[in-house]
Amino acid sequence: MLPVINEKCIEQAVRTGLGLKAKIHLRSLFDRKNYFYPDLPQGYQISQYKDPIVGEGEVFIDLKDGESIKVGIERLHLEQDAGKSLHDQHPDSSFVDLNRSGIALMEIVTKPHMRTSEEAAAFLKKLRAIVRYLGTCDGNMDEGSMRADVNVSVCRVGGYDKFRADGSFKHLGTRCEIKNVNSMRFIAQAVEYEARRQIDVIEAGGTIRQETRLYDSKVGETRSMRSKEEAHDYRYFPDPDLLPLELDADWVESIKKTLPELPDEKKARFMGQGLSAYDASVLVAERELADFYEELAKGVDAKAAANWLNNEILGRLNRDGLSITDVPVSAAANNAIIRMISDQTISGKIAKDLLDIVWTEGGDPRQVVEARGLKQVTDTGAIDAAIEAVIAANPDKVEEVKAKPKLAAWFVGQVMKQTGGKANPAAVNAALKTRLNLPDEG
Repeated sequence: MLPVINEKCIEQAVRTGLGLKAKIHLRSLFDRKNYFYPDLPQGYQISQYKDPIVGEGEVFIDLKDGESIKVGIERLHLEQDAGKSLHDQHPDSSFVDLNRSGIALMEIVTKPHMRTSEEAAAFLKKLRAIVRYLGTCDGNMDEGSMRADVNVSVCRVGGYDKFRADGSFKHLGTRCEIKNVNSMRFIAQAVEYEARRQIDVIEAGGTIRQETRLYDSKVGETRSMRSKEEAHDYRYFPDPDLLPLELDADWVESIKKTLPELPDEKKARFMGQGLSAYDASVLVAERELADFYEELAKGVDAKAAANWLNNEILGRLNRDGLSITDVPVSAAANNAIIRMISDQTISGKIAKDLLDIVWTEGGDPRQVVEARGLKQVTDTGAIDAAIEAVIAANPDKVEEVKAKPKLAAWFVGQVMKQTGGKANPAAVNAALKTRLNLPDEG
């Protein structure tokens, strides 16, 4: 059976390359990468070596301290997936799963621009978001749709800065590759362990051998798998069954026109609407979350919508072990709740109670407010009556608040309790200041 180029795979590779702001090569070659391993029945893998379909690009990642760094993309090439070796199914034997052998695979190679485990995990998270936005991968790492080979090396203090200055790899230490790590958390753990292992070896007077290692998540350590081959060991040569791949520039341009708004552009737009860099980063991390926010924020204050989503909706989803695609209260219903807060139909506290009601029982939030009498009390007569009741029950507190005006907050709380949380807090504050003859703040 001879190999045939799959047009859809080529399109997905080009689409991903464009999403990585990378150079698309209109002419690329397929090569045979020759090596023996139990999960490779043919004895070679069809891949791309010197002439990949996608060249250099870049990805920007946001770190916890607010810093943003650029990670260079070296290349994206297409190749056949190998099988999967299983080393944990039997105490004395390894098994081979060939179900995925021969399936098309995109391999993205980065430049050595990540310096910490945090940066490595952040890069994978950002890359996963990009390909999910593009629709070129579902990003399910636990299912093997996306996995990482992590190359780790250590160097003397100042070595990395010298590498960035002149690009010479002589400043970096010997690298070891950790194969097929399948979660962000395990990637960070593997990097931490492997970096410490290499430092311990060097400080004990040893040298690092270039090798391929496996990460055992059960014990949190890497183990040697095989010595790492160099490119010449694979005896690459052009695949004799596949012609050079030549793309039409207009075809590439037509794919570019179909690209969606990607995370960085969406983040910039959200920040232009008044959101902080942190809030915008959280919202664009998943396309489904960003889409939910955009529906939620229609016609209301952007910051209020973001706060409601981050604090109330995501908080309840985390509590219930649900994702944004499973949210029981639609974006439109949440939008209605935010509008009722904005026009003072309900208070912020009542809004949270209202969300709990429709979260578990369903229904239209506006109808629930009407049916259950949850509207905010703005009637000054009712508020004044509640204030008088609180004052009558706490005459000692009246003298205290005149000496310490900040204690007015206690009175506000008592009045809110008296009205079942329905009183307008601003109206209560104003009425209390008048009734107790308190000075304005500031």
